[in-house]
Amino acid sequence: MIYSKLSGESNNIIQDNVIKLKEIFPEIVTEDKIDFDKLKLILGNNIDENPEKYNFTWPGKTQAIKESQKTSSGTLKPCKEESKNWDSTENLYIEGDNLEVLKLLQKSYNNKIKMIYIDPPYNTGKDFIYSDNYKDNLENYLELSGQVVKEGERERERALELN
Repeated sequence: MIYSKLSGESNNIIQDNVIKLKEIFPEIVTEDKIDFDKLKLILGNNIDENPEKYNFTWPGKTQAIKESQKTSSGTLKPCKEESKNWDSTENLYIEGDNLEVLKLLQKSYNNKIKMIYIDPPYNTGKDFIYSDNYKDNLENYLELSGQVVKEGERERERALELN
C-alpha cells in the first residue's frame, strides 16, 4: 500500500479552474494570466452578454461564492458516539460548519461519497432565525392567484364592463 502525505488543506478551487482553463485553451494565457477577451473570442456565440438573465440569486451571493473559494485548513474528526454502528458501517457523522466540512471532504473523499445529508443550522432549539411557516388559507390563495375576486372588486369590474 502506498501512503501519501496530505497537506490538510482543501482544494484551491480558483487555482484548479485556472489550470484547467490553461490546459483546454492554452492560447488564452498571456503573461501567465487568463486573457478573458481572448477566451470570449474563442467561445464565439456561446457567450451570453445579456445583463438580464434567469438565475437563482440572493443578497450576499457574491460574498458566499468568494467564501467558498477560500482554502480551508482543518482536520475532520468523526463523532464515533453520534455515529450508528461505527464498527460495522461505512457511515460517518461529522459535525461542523457546513461549508468548511464540505471543502475538507472535497479533497480526501473525492468520488468516494455516495450521499451527504446536511442539517440546516437555522431554526434549531428555540432560536428561530427564519420563519418557515408558510401556511395560508384557500380563500386567500384563490384571491392572490386571481381565481376569485373580493365582493367589492367584483362589482367594480362589472361596472367597467358595462361602460
